[in-house]
Amino acid sequence: SINEETVELLQPYFAMEDYTLEQGKKVCGNVAGLLSWTKAMATFYGVNREVLPLKANLAKQEGRLKIANAELAEAQEALEEKQTELDKLQAKYDAAMKEKMDLLNDAETCRRKMQAACALIDGLGGEKVRWTQQSIEFKSQINRLVGDILLCTGFLSYCGPFNQSFRKLLLKDLWEADIKAHKIPFSENLNLISMLVDPSTISEWNVQGLPGDGFSIQNGIIVTKATRYPLLIDPQNQGKLWIKKKEQDNELQVNS
Repeated sequence: SINEETVELLQPYFAMEDYTLEQGKKVCGNVAGLLSWTKAMATFYGVNREVLPLKANLAKQEGRLKIANAELAEAQEALEEKQTELDKLQAKYDAAMKEKMDLLNDAETCRRKMQAACALIDGLGGEKVRWTQQSIEFKSQINRLVGDILLCTGFLSYCGPFNQSFRKLLLKDLWEADIKAHKIPFSENLNLISMLVDPSTISEWNVQGLPGDGFSIQNGIIVTKATRYPLLIDPQNQGKLWIKKKEQDNELQVNS
């Protein structure tokens, strides 16, 4: 209930020299207490006059803070909901990106396979003509196979004792003419060597000491392919040296 007017009316008393606690104690203890109380109340009013606006402002700010905290809690809740939704969307995005990368990788793999397939098709397309020609040639070879085999077996069975000229006479002039007479298909320019032995075997024979001329290769074919035991007329010992080298791993026994 103290107001500014009350405090103002007290000021003349406070200005008196004897309005002190010491002077009050000299008069009466109760008076000293009352004197001290009036000064304290005036001081309290002065302080409280500054504190009350601060309290009012504090209450106002506390109200604002409460509202702000409520809004913050609401915003935090909304943020958490949005964050949950964002996490779900992020998971979907990551899954979609992974699927996209998988599709891109599959597409790249498919593209490489397609390029390889196209290259293969182009390469095979270039071989089509050659394969067609070879197919026709194979059919012709199959048709001529009977006559070719007759010439080869005749060579192995009967040409061994003779020189190159007589072998040619038998094959070209006699046997081929007889085959033609019987209308048996055969290869006109039959190569007996390529028919009866492969190039790698010939190379191996050459390494073992057999001469590389056609007559020697024919003799080597007769020695290895014919069912009869061969008799070698070998004045230069070329055949003997070749057989020793060829059969050295088979424990060949030689009677000198």
